[in-house]
Amino acid sequence: MQRLASSRRLLQAALAPGRAHSSLSAAAVAAAPENGAGAPKMPPFAYTPPPYDGPRVAEVAQKRAQFLSPSLFHFYDRPLNIVDGKMQYLFDEDGRRYLDAFGGIATVCCGHCHPDVIEAIVNQAKKIQHSTVLYLNHAIADFAEALAAKMPGDLKVVFFTNSGTEANELALMIARLYTGFHDIISLRNGYHGNAAATMGATAQSNWKFNVVQTGVHHALNPDPYRGAFGSDGEKYARDIQETIDYGTTGRVAGFISEAIQGVGGIVELAPGYLPAAYDMVRKAGGLCIADEVQAGVARTGSHFWGFEGQGVIPDIVTMAKGIGNGIPIGAVVTTPEIAKVLTRRSYFNTFGGNPVSTAAGHAVLKVLEKEKLQENAFVVGSYLKEKLNALKEKHDIIGDVRGKGLLLGVELVTDRQKKTPAKAEIAQVMNHMKDMGVLVGKGGFFGNVFRVTPPLCFSKEDSDFMIEVMDIALSKL
Repeated sequence: MQRLASSRRLLQAALAPGRAHSSLSAAAVAAAPENGAGAPKMPPFAYTPPPYDGPRVAEVAQKRAQFLSPSLFHFYDRPLNIVDGKMQYLFDEDGRRYLDAFGGIATVCCGHCHPDVIEAIVNQAKKIQHSTVLYLNHAIADFAEALAAKMPGDLKVVFFTNSGTEANELALMIARLYTGFHDIISLRNGYHGNAAATMGATAQSNWKFNVVQTGVHHALNPDPYRGAFGSDGEKYARDIQETIDYGTTGRVAGFISEAIQGVGGIVELAPGYLPAAYDMVRKAGGLCIADEVQAGVARTGSHFWGFEGQGVIPDIVTMAKGIGNGIPIGAVVTTPEIAKVLTRRSYFNTFGGNPVSTAAGHAVLKVLEKEKLQENAFVVGSYLKEKLNALKEKHDIIGDVRGKGLLLGVELVTDRQKKTPAKAEIAQVMNHMKDMGVLVGKGGFFGNVFRVTPPLCFSKEDSDFMIEVMDIALSKL
C-alpha cells in the first residue's frame, strides 16, 4: 500500500500543471522563454541537445515508484526528467536548459560530459572494461601515481574503492588495525556514509538507522555560525581532549572529519580547529583521517584539498565524487607504513581500481590542470560568495553565507536572532529557482541550507544569472 501511495504521489507530481514542467509539448517549450516566463536571460551556450524520444516524466516516475526503493526522494514538487548534460548545464526531456549549481552533489567537477573525460572512458572501454587487480594494467597504476603526486607529505599509497562510503569504511578499519585501538572520534553534524562503521561516524539522526553502532564518540562541532564559541577553533577542540579523557581508555584509533561539512550544510570548521584536534588525537595514539569526498579535488579553490586550508597533514585521506566527475570511484590514500596493516590478512575489492574508472579519474586530474579549474573555482567562487553576501543584505531570510571556492552554503532562517530554520521557505525558493532555470541543492541538519556546488567550469556570468534568479525567488516569499 505504501509503495502504491508513493507511486500515486509521484504520478500526480509528474502530471501536475505548471511552468517549466517537463510534460509540456516540445512546441510549447520552444515558444516559451528557455528558462521560464519573467525570468532573467540565461547566459548563451553553444550546445543544443539532440531530440529526446525516450520515456516521458510520467512513465519514468511510475517505474521509479514501482521498482526502485521507496527511500528515494526528489527535491521538487514536479520532478525533472534530466536526459542530457554538457559542462555546467543540464537538459530535460523537452530540451529545456538548466544551470546546474549542484553538480550532482558536488560530484561533477570538470563539467557534464567533458570531452576529454568521455574520450578516456570510451578509449579504455574499447580495450578492456574489467580485468581485476590480480592482473597488471597501467590505468590503475598511472592514476595512483598522478593522485599521489597531489598529496602532501608521505601520503603516497592508494587503495581504490567504488564510493566515498567504502573509502571511509576502509579508512576507519585501517586506523583500528594500525593502532590496535577501537575508539573513533568524529564531529557532530558530520556525514561519512551509510554503511556499518560510517553510519556510526555520521552524527546526524536523519541519516542513522537503529542498528548496532559501536566505538564512536561525537565531539562538539566547531560551527562558527551556530556553535557556542563562534570562530574560536581551539576552544571547540578542548572537547576532543575531554572526549578522550572521559569517554575512552585514553587511547583512540582515530579521528575523522571533513574540513567543510557537505551534507551538514557547508559548515566550515572554525579556524585553528584541526591543528589542535590532530595534536590531541595523535597524543592519544590515534590517526587523523580527512574526509575529502566533497571538499577535495580543487573545489575550495584556495587549495586542492580542503584540509590544506587548516594547515594540517592527515595520516589518511579519503575521497570520491569529484575524482571521477560522475564515474563511481573512491580512494583511500595513506603512508607506506600505515598501508602495511592490510597485508596481515587478504584485503580485496573486485571493482576498486577498475580500468575504466581509473582512466576517467586520471583524465579528470589532467583536465583540472589544463583548464586551471582550481584557479577558476577560487576566482568565480569568491565572486559568487561576494554576490551572495550582498543578497544577504537585501533579504533578512538569509542568515549566513559560508564556504570556500565553489563549495558554498546559504542558510535560510525566519529569525536572524534566534536562527530559526526556514525549512518550508527553502523548498518554495528551490521550486521557483527551478522554474526559472537554476538547480541548487539543499542540506544541513534542518534542511534549510542551499548547497551551491556547481561544476568547476562555472563562470561569473553563470553566477550573475543564479543571483538574479535567487533574488527573484526570495522576493516571492
